Amino acid sequence: MTPMSVIVTLHVATGAVALAAYWSAALLAKGSPRHRLAGRVFLLAMLAIVVTGVPMVARALSLGHPVTAAFLAYLLLLVAQGSWSGWRAIRDRRSPPRYFGPVFRALTGAIVLAGAAMVVLGLRVGQPVLAVFGGVGGLVGWGAMQARRRADRDPVWWLREHYGAMIGNGVAVHIAFFGIGLRRLLPGVDPQVLTLFAWFAPLAVAAVAGLWIGRRYGRAAAARGR
Repeated sequence: MTPMSVIVTLHVATGAVALAAYWSAALLAKGSPRHRLAGRVFLLAMLAIVVTGVPMVARALSLGHPVTAAFLAYLLLLVAQGSWSGWRAIRDRRSPPRYFGPVFRALTGAIVLAGAAMVVLGLRVGQPVLAVFGGVGGLVGWGAMQARRRADRDPVWWLREHYGAMIGNGVAVHIAFFGIGLRRLLPGVDPQVLTLFAWFAPLAVAAVAGLWIGRRYGRAAAARGR
């Protein structure tokens, strides 16, 4: 095996671990020791995905695929920000200023800029999927500003941030899983249909889950503030 094939194999393997750990954490009692263990495994797997993804970006560039390289780098940045937020929201739950500090601002700012660049790139090369996912960067920036504004008066701000980050990471994991797995499971289906489903179905589910979490914990915060 070549070094790159080893990296790709590790990338896929850690993706499978991340998917299993994600659903384990989702189904286990929240806050339980097993839930926390599954969460740690998930975040470590996501870290490995980012680390193994960097050489893949360089490889795409070396092969003359700058659009692919740019999009992959953007996705890795989203994963890195989501993983950091999911971890630090728990660690810094008693100190919003620490959580919303330099690292948070740097990652969020990078995502907003990269997202804007992705929108421009997608429109320029005629790839609407790139433009749509580039818009996610703007949503991340807007959500970050809203989160900071309400953190000082919202007792469950950290829980919103944690679950929101985990949902975002779940989107990334499921896009990768569907993008690779569905083509093998459903070889007779139009590849374009499978691609659109793989990209947009996880986003749609995440949007619904995000609204549900916002309403649930919004009511909890209001009740505690009375």
